[in-house]
Amino acid sequence: MDELPDAPSAARAAEHQQGGAPSSVSTSAKDDTPLQDQPHSPVTLRNTPRHMLADAAHIVVSPIYIRTRDLAYLLPLAGATAAAFATDTHTMRDVVSHDTSFNQTAINVSDAGRDGFIAAPAAMFLWGTAVHNEKARETGILASQAWIEAYVADEIVKLSSFRERPLTDNARGNFYIGSSGADSSFISGHSMVAWSSAAVIAGEYHNPWAQLGVYTAASAVSMTRVLGQQHFPSDVLIGSAAGWLIGHYVYRAHHHADKVR
Repeated sequence: MDELPDAPSAARAAEHQQGGAPSSVSTSAKDDTPLQDQPHSPVTLRNTPRHMLADAAHIVVSPIYIRTRDLAYLLPLAGATAAAFATDTHTMRDVVSHDTSFNQTAINVSDAGRDGFIAAPAAMFLWGTAVHNEKARETGILASQAWIEAYVADEIVKLSSFRERPLTDNARGNFYIGSSGADSSFISGHSMVAWSSAAVIAGEYHNPWAQLGVYTAASAVSMTRVLGQQHFPSDVLIGSAAGWLIGHYVYRAHHHADKVR
């Protein structure tokens, strides 16, 4: 997700900086400029649907652009995922509490955390618009854009995986069980939404305490999905990673607030 499939020409770049439509002029030379330094059209509500369609195309083809240096995080993630899948059933049967009251409390915390990551961007957009704070306004738009994209991706995966929830069939976690349908356990939508929104907020606000706060909150959402017996560890691990990647991509592809336009 670090590179765009094609590069804008000088004419196209100028038009993007003015908020115009892309030029028909193209270039065959590959642009090695980092994604965040390439020209972007303004972050506005009007431009958001077009940005989301472009993001969807880039996210789908992003595996083609994986580079050798990406293995530094992809290999550990693959190892952690394999370990999670191998221990999912044991964890949910024998480690996580089956106390109904405890589980329900965890579910309530995860729901509140997810809703917070949905509400916070909206509040930031309204506040930023009211006081003319460009960073807050942009954060609100991009974080909302990120969690919507993450939610759509989550639903597609759910409808493709049909994984049983932990409380079904003695936590076997079988895939492709037709009765699971849209309620599939894989992957965790709460984690996708929380981490995609958190990635944008952390990208916009570089204060380490702010970043620690949003990532801690996102981690709490993921952890409580497991403690609530709603998801297997592998569901939230992959959901968290995928959500962060989507949010990080959205931020880098569209961020403007600290730039001179």
